[in-house]
Amino acid sequence: MPVPSGPDTTTTAAATSLRYLALGDSYTIGEGVAPEGRWPLQLARALRAEGIALADPDIVATTGWTTDELDAAIDTADLSDPYDFVSLLIGVNNQYRGREADEYREQFEALLRRAIGFAGDHPGRVLVLSIPDWGVTPFGQASGRDTAAIARDIDAFNAIAGERCKALGCSWTNVTPVSRAHGAEPAMLVDDGLHPSAAMYAEWAALALPDARHCLGASGDASPSGPSAGDADTGGAP
Repeated sequence: MPVPSGPDTTTTAAATSLRYLALGDSYTIGEGVAPEGRWPLQLARALRAEGIALADPDIVATTGWTTDELDAAIDTADLSDPYDFVSLLIGVNNQYRGREADEYREQFEALLRRAIGFAGDHPGRVLVLSIPDWGVTPFGQASGRDTAAIARDIDAFNAIAGERCKALGCSWTNVTPVSRAHGAEPAMLVDDGLHPSAAMYAEWAALALPDARHCLGASGDASPSGPSAGDADTGGAP
């Protein structure tokens, strides 16, 4: 699908609220859904419903971005740290474009360290979501790509990201299983047959909620949730 002309750097945080920065690609900007349907905004609302005064996020994300493109965009974004909470979801377009896992490891870690920096050097305030499996979607099934290979690549990238989160002390939410279980369902997709709908993002927000609660209730030295033992071309890009 077409890549928007520029990044969304939405700023809605109130001065009296906890500040939230969301970094990513189409999955963070919510390609094809209304702003309120994006998973970071759904997550912020859920936390506020529990009495945690988290503002809607500042967002740096654009459909089609790879790790290096997000890194470059952060350089030009008007961000003022520290943030009380930072989320990161990136890598699907590295896989889509056939980028190497070793490159992803290096560039993901650099982004994760930047996220920690935005969180005031508190890794316990950083939450990473796993890469969902776009191969199960109607778009993926019709792409002519080897969907088993897509799944293996995504698992390998997620293993890298999960391990780096554990090593650096950040939290990890695994949304890949729910993307595989429900990613072919029409209600879970927008009209392009690829990107998640607000209903799928609600599933992700529900999975992320306990980890986000932990991040916002813990000091920078708190033990991360970490990955569990079992987690391990821009045209048409996810």
